Amino acid sequence: MPGTRKLGRPTASRIAMLRAMVTYLLENGRIETTETRAKEVRSVAEKMITLGKKNTLAARRQALSYITKESVVKKLFEEIAPQYAERNGGYTRIIKTGPRRGDAAEMAIIELI
Repeated sequence: MPGTRKLGRPTASRIAMLRAMVTYLLENGRIETTETRAKEVRSVAEKMITLGKKNTLAARRQALSYITKESVVKKLFEEIAPQYAERNGGYTRIIKTGPRRGDAAEMAIIELI
């Protein structure tokens, strides 16, 4: 599902990290991370919200296979997706916050609009 960025991790570790970050984003509404990770999380999170808008059993099972918490899937289908029923994409916003103090990595906040 995600793009082509490797994020300096092996494949299994990268997929697990993205699953956790998408779950946390949908659960809390916003997260602070590096800019490149935020761009990867955005693509997956928007696909999950699009699944939520379909609101079929097959879509729910697809979301359950990626998102790690059942309560977050329930929230996605009952609360988050209906908010974006009239919107065609662009469900997240990335705000750049400047470099991190320790290693000067560009930081960003990704949030649901």
